[in-house]
Amino acid sequence: MLRTSFLRLLGRTGASKLSLLEDFGPRYYGSGSLSARDDASDARAYFTTPIFYVNAAPHIGHLYSALLADALCRHRRLRSPSTAATRFSTGTDEHGLKIQQAAATAGLAPTELCDRISEQFQQLFQEAGISCTDFIRTTEARHRVAVQQFWGVLKSRGLLYKGLYEGWYCASDECFLPEAKVTWQPGPSGDSLPVSLESGHPVSWTKEENYIFRLSQFREPLQRWLRGNPQAITPEPFHHVVLQWLDEELPDLSVSRRSSHLHWGIPVPGDDSQTIYVWLDALVNYLTVIGYPNAEFKFWWPATSHIIGKDILKFHAIYWPAFLLGAGMSPPQRIYVHSHWTVCGQKMSKSLGNVVDPRTCLNRYTVDGFRYFLLRQGVPNWDCDYYDEKVVKLLNSELADALGGLLNRCTAKRINPSETYPAFCTNCFPSEPGLVGPSVRAQAEDYALVSAVATLPKRVADHYDNFQIYKALEAVSSCVRQTNGFVQRHAPWKLNWDSPVDAPWLSTVLHVALECLRVFGTLLQPVTPSLADKLLSRLGVSVSERSLGKLYFLPRFYGHPCPFEGRRLGPETGVLFPKLDQSRTWVVKAHRT
Repeated sequence: MLRTSFLRLLGRTGASKLSLLEDFGPRYYGSGSLSARDDASDARAYFTTPIFYVNAAPHIGHLYSALLADALCRHRRLRSPSTAATRFSTGTDEHGLKIQQAAATAGLAPTELCDRISEQFQQLFQEAGISCTDFIRTTEARHRVAVQQFWGVLKSRGLLYKGLYEGWYCASDECFLPEAKVTWQPGPSGDSLPVSLESGHPVSWTKEENYIFRLSQFREPLQRWLRGNPQAITPEPFHHVVLQWLDEELPDLSVSRRSSHLHWGIPVPGDDSQTIYVWLDALVNYLTVIGYPNAEFKFWWPATSHIIGKDILKFHAIYWPAFLLGAGMSPPQRIYVHSHWTVCGQKMSKSLGNVVDPRTCLNRYTVDGFRYFLLRQGVPNWDCDYYDEKVVKLLNSELADALGGLLNRCTAKRINPSETYPAFCTNCFPSEPGLVGPSVRAQAEDYALVSAVATLPKRVADHYDNFQIYKALEAVSSCVRQTNGFVQRHAPWKLNWDSPVDAPWLSTVLHVALECLRVFGTLLQPVTPSLADKLLSRLGVSVSERSLGKLYFLPRFYGHPCPFEGRRLGPETGVLFPKLDQSRTWVVKAHRT
């Protein structure tokens, strides 16, 4: 649409400078900041990952969840730089039958297993640059207080009753299953065994007296919530799936287990014979982090965005909102859902030995490189495939060659001997396309580049809002290619600084390219923070000039002063991103616990 508008303008005779500025001017920069356009009415943002189960070491799927949340949070901070208005939590889920069984198998006490695996998650997230403000463990005392308080609220509102639960339970998924969700498959010995239809994990028949939550009462309230909030669950196909689930009967839910069967958990207040169901326990972590049950939690709730994998959608989109409504609270603001990673076309599995170790990948491809790969290639709507050759090809093409090569070209001493941010010449590149004159050197494609980069921050912001970070990176990459085309087209290495004819245009070409690089560096901060810092530092952009609200792309083109013009570039930082050796590729197996 913007390109069509631009071409239409090129054919307009007598077009005024004002009309062109209205179409291509700094709409999101000159008169205000990008951050002000939609965040003023919502000063708070709270992002969460799932809390990860500690029965096994972390894999790239766990890291992907954390990176999605991290990028959303970092982008939000670029819009609203006050970190006091943003929170981001992650952590580990450490209770339940699966942990109890895994610890027994490993010959460890449950606390030992939890400490060991939780530390692995913390180390991974620290190494990967996950900018969380809180790491919660469900074995913490503050969490026990929150869970038992939440239980008490549900009970006081008449939503819990004691009854006989009889049905299937999947310990691997920590969930109860109706008959329709169970199938029978041949076991190792040839006998037919019951398994979950969705996950394929074994299930067992359970019959015991438990506390039951009146989930059936919340079918219509949940339907009203989702139909009244089309973006409550994103992407849309997952929103549709949950509404389909709610078209079916919603039976009451068992929310405790016998302590004699499950001792590794939080006891039901006033009834030590029962342990609180692991999912009710785990979901309350999102409240624990923000201070529940103290009143301070209300400052953050429900300005909350959960980032989850599709395998736990039902727990977050049906059980959790129902629990919240039952406690007199609102559902979360957004639930962002992503799909899974496969490896060379196969599901990751310890038995297949193809679980990819994310820490090894961070070392192999660099932190910024692997962050970029997962967020550039990961598409939330469907499963994505991992193999090493794909990582190397993408990073070499987009980070080493396209972005790194562009920076090297424009800051090389032989092209930019003064090592400054060169001046922009309006005579060479007038803001009104189609003008002719002895000094005019700008071409139609150059105006298309200015239009594309000027609107890039808005397009990127929209992609973040729609949980399409891969599209945001695709848009940036496209503009990087356009900028390389601009530099290649005008070949500044063929121009002479000593020539009064060449010098103004050479200066302008470099100015435009550096301005584009400044935009790219700013927009890449949520995904590749170290690489973006290196790029912006090389351009001489201070830390206080890196928010979206202060981007102001190419102000001289629009008749405004540029604070960077004439400024010395930052010190030489070497290669922006190292070229990876394509011959050294392998599938990395995870460390076993």
